Amino acid sequence: MDFKIEKPNQEIKNQLAHKIDNKTKPPGSLGRLEEIAQKIGLIQQTTTPELSKPSILVFSGDHGIATEGVSPFPQEVTQQMVLNFINEGAAINVFAKQNHIDIKVIDAGVKGEFDETIKQKIINLKIAEGTRSFLHGQAMTKEQCNEAIQKGAEIVQQCYDNGCNIIGFGEMGIGNTSPSAMLMHLITGESLETCVGKGTGLDEKGINKKRDILSKALAHYKSNGSPLELLSHFGGFELAMSVGAFLKAAENKMTIMVDGFNITAALLVAHKIEPNVLEYCIFAHQSDEKGHQKMLQHLNAEPLLSIGMRLGEGTGAAVAYPLIQASVNFLNQMASFEEAGVSNTE
Repeated sequence: MDFKIEKPNQEIKNQLAHKIDNKTKPPGSLGRLEEIAQKIGLIQQTTTPELSKPSILVFSGDHGIATEGVSPFPQEVTQQMVLNFINEGAAINVFAKQNHIDIKVIDAGVKGEFDETIKQKIINLKIAEGTRSFLHGQAMTKEQCNEAIQKGAEIVQQCYDNGCNIIGFGEMGIGNTSPSAMLMHLITGESLETCVGKGTGLDEKGINKKRDILSKALAHYKSNGSPLELLSHFGGFELAMSVGAFLKAAENKMTIMVDGFNITAALLVAHKIEPNVLEYCIFAHQSDEKGHQKMLQHLNAEPLLSIGMRLGEGTGAAVAYPLIQASVNFLNQMASFEEAGVSNTE
């Protein structure tokens, strides 16, 4: 848990602003793309940034709380969806293939075993076969939580060592909007009513039941509120690995594409551990899952997209990637006024 995350040196900021403002366009006319270009330039400490080997890590794990009736889907769907990822049949596969993003599927703690053929196609970092139900106590031990954080960091380090400098995280885990809602509630101070949404498709009756279950879990929770304590009590293995992944990516000065509700919940924890992690984050989209807008507001984050998505898997990051790519491309390829022979004054 020793991550050293530095804020990007700001000395190059004026150079980046000058280069952006002197492209053949009115100042500010490329909107958010200009902001992203400057941010990536600051992260990479250059006026000619490049995006190398974009990757999305899909962390998958099961949750004991799913057995309490917080989701309309059974736990088996987590394992079935991992198989779908491997067979390239999921939305994340489609969007990643379209945008030339490498996908790594990670078993962080899926209930059940995969056959040998499948094991060769996934990254096996399984901590255990799902967490325990936090309705009755701690979801994972502190040792398991630390192990998951470390393993998340290690897989990001491998990507970095292989030349990746822009990365996103996705998740799959039936019931995982419940631990995310608890983390959001306890970190942001928003009411449980605000934090609890429909997840994989609960109706109003189901949402009320989910909120009641989480309220019961909260009623007997006693803690010092430290980020690791919160994460080990309520979190999931895939969320804990995402925390480690965020911290290691920021430590390595990688650009991080932040996905939706569950991944942002992991970021809330990472931010409590090391606030400078936000310096490396680009928020891909605002999820349609209830509560995500408030999460973003808590982090003073402005998402690139808001198109009603709430699937998870890293799909928001994959869909937003072309906008991030466009910001780097205009910075590097668009002519300046001087190069184009265009006057920029009256």
